[in-house]
Amino acid sequence: MKIEYDPNKRQRTLEERGLDFESIAEVFDGFYLVRMDDRKDYGEVRHIMLGALKERPVVCVWTQRDDAVRVISMRIADDEEREIYRRELERSG
Repeated sequence: MKIEYDPNKRQRTLEERGLDFESIAEVFDGFYLVRMDDRKDYGEVRHIMLGALKERPVVCVWTQRDDAVRVISMRIADDEEREIYRRELERSG
């Protein structure tokens, strides 16, 4: 999987949250939920993904650019999102 991102934003996320945009492939490899980010018009289709990174629920925002996934943001899931992830993971069997 080809991964793109803003290197400054990646570094800031690493420092502030301990999350690396390069790890998004691991999230895609596991169970995840995804929906379109329609909160506003970004001029591109963005997706919000709830998945797990090293068994820790995370929320990633990304877009598809040609053959690459461009990571826009990544953060630890909040309590409500963790509960949604746990419930849907159990339902998936």
